[in-house]
Amino acid sequence: MTNDQTGPLISEKGPVMKLETLARQLGLTVHAGRDALDREVTSGYAADLLSCAMAKARAGSVWVTLQGHSNIVAVASLTEAAGIIITEGVQPDDATINKAQEEGVPILTTELTTFTVVGRLYELGVPGVESLDE
Repeated sequence: MTNDQTGPLISEKGPVMKLETLARQLGLTVHAGRDALDREVTSGYAADLLSCAMAKARAGSVWVTLQGHSNIVAVASLTEAAGIIITEGVQPDDATINKAQEEGVPILTTELTTFTVVGRLYELGVPGVESLDE
């Protein structure tokens, strides 16, 4: 692995960045899963339809959505996502936070739009899930 000081670690599989680093770089608020922020983020995926996320998010993906209900935790667990970033000021309710804590799923929030978050993830070197198929 190498690191150019400004970007993520690079492995044979592509960029590797810890979820904690993304949270710090993007100024995200952690609501659940603080103990799992050391997870490696290997790709990113953005969708608001749960069925799309179930089909396309990958293990190690950071999932960007504006959904804040408890079903997002089930989808993140199913896909083994590194974590969920909820955008546009949407706040998860207590039931969602409790479920995420129980399942060890990090939930982070931001006031930024989904478009802006995805752009910043790209700038940080986080590839889309399509790059895993190449």
